[in-house]
Amino acid sequence: NGGGMNGKSTMMDFLEEPLPGVGTYEDFNTIDWVREKSRDRDRHREITNRSKESTWALLHSVSDAFSGWLLMLFIGLLAGSLAGLIDISAHWMTDLKEGVCLAGFWFNHEHCCWKSNTTFTDRDKCPEWKSWSQLILGYGEGAFAYILNYFMYVVWALMFSLLAVLLVKGFAPYACGSGIPEIKTILSGFIIRGYLGKWTLVIKTITLVLAVSSGLSLGKEGPLVHVACCCGNILCHLFTKYRKNEAKRREVLSAAAAAGVSVAFGAPIGGVLFSLEEVSYYFPLKTLWRSFFAALVAAFTLRSINPFGNSRLVLFYVEFHMPWHLLELVPFILLGIFGGLWGAFFIRSNIAWCRRRKTTRLGKYPVLEVFVVTAITAILAFPNEYTRMSTSELISELFNDCGILDSSKLCEYVNDFNSTKGDDLPDRAAGPGVYTAMWQLALALIMKVFITIFTFGMKVPSGLFIPSMAVGAIAGRLLGVAVEQLAPGLYAMVGAAACLGGVTRMTVSLVVIMFELTGGLEYIVPLMAAAMTSKWVADAIGREGIYDAHIRLNGYPFLEAKEEFSHKTRAMDVMRPRKNDPPLTVITQDSMTVEDVETIVTNTTYSGYPVVVSRASQRLVGFVLRRDLIISIENARKKQDGIVSTSIICFTDYCPPLPPSSPSVLKLRSILDLSPFTVTDETPMEIVVDIFRKLGLRQCLVTHNGKLLGIITKKDVLKHIAQMANQDPESILFN
Repeated sequence: NGGGMNGKSTMMDFLEEPLPGVGTYEDFNTIDWVREKSRDRDRHREITNRSKESTWALLHSVSDAFSGWLLMLFIGLLAGSLAGLIDISAHWMTDLKEGVCLAGFWFNHEHCCWKSNTTFTDRDKCPEWKSWSQLILGYGEGAFAYILNYFMYVVWALMFSLLAVLLVKGFAPYACGSGIPEIKTILSGFIIRGYLGKWTLVIKTITLVLAVSSGLSLGKEGPLVHVACCCGNILCHLFTKYRKNEAKRREVLSAAAAAGVSVAFGAPIGGVLFSLEEVSYYFPLKTLWRSFFAALVAAFTLRSINPFGNSRLVLFYVEFHMPWHLLELVPFILLGIFGGLWGAFFIRSNIAWCRRRKTTRLGKYPVLEVFVVTAITAILAFPNEYTRMSTSELISELFNDCGILDSSKLCEYVNDFNSTKGDDLPDRAAGPGVYTAMWQLALALIMKVFITIFTFGMKVPSGLFIPSMAVGAIAGRLLGVAVEQLAPGLYAMVGAAACLGGVTRMTVSLVVIMFELTGGLEYIVPLMAAAMTSKWVADAIGREGIYDAHIRLNGYPFLEAKEEFSHKTRAMDVMRPRKNDPPLTVITQDSMTVEDVETIVTNTTYSGYPVVVSRASQRLVGFVLRRDLIISIENARKKQDGIVSTSIICFTDYCPPLPPSSPSVLKLRSILDLSPFTVTDETPMEIVVDIFRKLGLRQCLVTHNGKLLGIITKKDVLKHIAQMANQDPESILFN
């Protein structure tokens, strides 16, 4: 065993007790799903065994089992509370651009006029609410009053957006954008330190209110998913089993994503389906039920703390008086085709603009970009009442069926609403207000289509759900009026679903969200027809949805589970080292010194190293992570006597005998993975890709007759898939 000072054995297993940091991961690296799940099984087995020994251990076992549900409760409460705060603040600040309430400056326009004695048709013109021209000049009519209101609208919009981008740039750069592409990548096992941290949560919450209030063509729905996931990640630190296990933490984040969609749309079931269909990589059955619980808690928390919101249970309530007819499937499918074309056009244009932003000097001036886009948006939006109002209000009006009490220009029809007999569709003559509204909506559609391309991806929080729905709702309403239907709002609803589906490629979750959003259960067939058509059309032009496209743009190592790999290549075609490359860097099991290993770690950037019997035999023993090596050696030098540069590192139970004068042996068998995944060099890449997808591997070793030949990492697999798809393999930046 080797001797040492005073004849005592100097061979010690330094890692009999786990060291802080061992088993953790560096930033911008992928977790080892297999190791994390194995650790959780060991932990659970130990708790179960101890529960039979004492009452205290039994109580600990029960609390451990219940902790997941308690954590879901906390996430739902916190996410719902923050969503309510964001909703109330955004409504107030949006109305602040047009005026102020004399009864209390903290009231938005709707709440200010609740106690007014004005008639129903003049409910928005109550004396308590004053426009800026009325407040400053004393009157609200005339050219000068219009110019002053116009000026104040633009100034407020610029103030809000500039404050948002400055806060993001100065305090939390990760608070910009939607957040869904990064969350999707994180849930697949990628590490992005700080993306779900405390500062990101605080700044994202504040700047989301500012960005939405500025009137930019963006929504708060996508960023609310990011906010909810930040809540989940922070609250995970209250429970040891989630704090110390990355795989368990991702189960919680999947549930938090469902809660985020739930508070965004008031759609708990749709939120769970969205998490399952769109963002989650690993979604066991218990996560399904916990996600639903978190989504329900979040939705009810939001509704209970938001006194300014509607009391009804849906965001855009619809009540259409006529059933849809089978022949109407034709215009519904046309709306699906429009949604697919819009989705493909938007994705290509937005990705091209974002790529230009990253590769040119434009990306160096995010504040100037936000200033210019906000100025253009505000200047173009104010003259048109349908672009001046918030996007949520616009969608609500477009979804609305024309009833007797409706005073909107969209409902100025000559004929009586009740003149229809049986199932006949009435021939309603449009009044002048309808024609004016159609021109304004057509201009609003053109503006929304193009301005959203430049808005999504700026350095402010920006969601895409509501702008996409607005584009489809406008197109649907225009088509509904054109075919002279009694319920043009139905066409707006179908168009909204089609455009959102074309951009995101959502299907089942989209239909359920739209149902929960509107309460229109009987319109599931039109919604499904439009959603499926838009997906087929968009997929025919380009396979990627907007979130997958942004993942590829940022070079994140996301391995899509839905795509099939059908190319006839083998593991030897992808593994490293390739021909003419230097030999594979390996560590021997019991013949290298601390200095030798430190030299390898210093001169290479690999995240781990194969351990072999000897360089001559290349017989595989296991795999050791770079981070674990560094931490273990540093701690051994500080805390274990006799560890010097010439000390032998041993990864086996029994190390070869050493001379008595030799320094202490550093035994690191505890950090060695003795069962790394291996494939032979003749294994088809189709199987290798499937293994990486289903097991969440970060690397796989390649052998031939038991001898180590090379290694395949997740990055190598992604590069190979990109190369086979005629894409740039160098776009994959991280492993």
